[in-house]
Amino acid sequence: MLIVDDSIVRGNTSKRIVQMARDAGAKRVLFASSAPPIIHPNVYGIDMPARSEYVAYGRDINEICEEIGSDQLFYQEIPDLIESCTSTGPNGPVNFDCSCFDGIYVTGGISQQYLQKIEDTRSDNAKVTDSI
Repeated sequence: MLIVDDSIVRGNTSKRIVQMARDAGAKRVLFASSAPPIIHPNVYGIDMPARSEYVAYGRDINEICEEIGSDQLFYQEIPDLIESCTSTGPNGPVNFDCSCFDGIYVTGGISQQYLQKIEDTRSDNAKVTDSI
C-alpha cells in the first residue's frame, strides 16, 4: 500500500496512519511525503515544534521508517519542490522559502542564538513548564 501525505513533522500522525493500514491488512506500507524532510524551525509565524521533536531531525531514512513503521519512505526533493512552485512563468516568486527544509532563511539575520530561543520556547517541555 502507498500512503501519500503532505508532510511529516513529528511523525505521530504518520505512525497512526501506517498502523491503520497494517490493521486493515496491508502487507507492505510505503509512505511518501510531498514535502522534503522538515529539520529546521519556521521563524516566520508558523508555530512548529522544536527541532528535536521533528521525526527527521538527526535521523536517516531507515530510522524514520522504523519510527513511523513503514517499509519504505520517499520524500520530495528540495529542487523538485522549488521547480514545481516557481515554474509559473515570469511573474512567479523570486525567492522561495525552504527554510524549514534547508535552514536558509530568505530574510537573513537568523542567528543560532535566535534559533535556540525558539527551540527553548516551542518544545513540549517548555510548554508543560509554562502551564504549571
